[in-house]
Amino acid sequence: MTVRVPPTGGPSDEAVREFARDLLDHGVQHLSEREKRLISRLAARAHIARDVDREYEERQGLGGRAADRLAAIGGSWSFIVGFGVVLATWVAFNSVGVFFRPFDPYPFIFLNLILSMLAAIQAPIIMMSQNRQAEKDRLAAAHDYEINLKAELEIMALHDKLDRLRSDQLGELLRTQQAQLDMLATLGAARVA
Repeated sequence: MTVRVPPTGGPSDEAVREFARDLLDHGVQHLSEREKRLISRLAARAHIARDVDREYEERQGLGGRAADRLAAIGGSWSFIVGFGVVLATWVAFNSVGVFFRPFDPYPFIFLNLILSMLAAIQAPIIMMSQNRQAEKDRLAAAHDYEINLKAELEIMALHDKLDRLRSDQLGELLRTQQAQLDMLATLGAARVA
């Protein structure tokens, strides 16, 4: 179901009537779940706003939360500085070898193995965290869309109410003016007579 938009930018009255008739004739079965949910909340005058982050976190398991924590630690300056200190200490102990025989002499093959394993573990964890954040962003965007749509519909309803109010006031004003004109005509006829 599509609403044809005229060049002026808003749907014509006929397009809106056709949309309403289509909803009355066919019901909401052909609408998406999001549209059905929005229409039911709009009809019930219910709030759409909710805490998407809290809802998302409640649905997540231990693995997802752990991935977020590890990604937060692995992407921090404290991790980078601490890891730099560990690497410098490793290289210093295995390069000097004054008091003992180095257990990982230059070219630090064991260190390379440890760094490769760390990268192999850290990369998928960071990717899991990024995927979770992307999913959370999609949910937030869908929620924002619902709120914007409801706000737009509420604004349109307010415009309709104001238009009806203005029309009623204009009708009352015209009736009052007509009554005054009738009284003036009666006074004018009484004065002439």
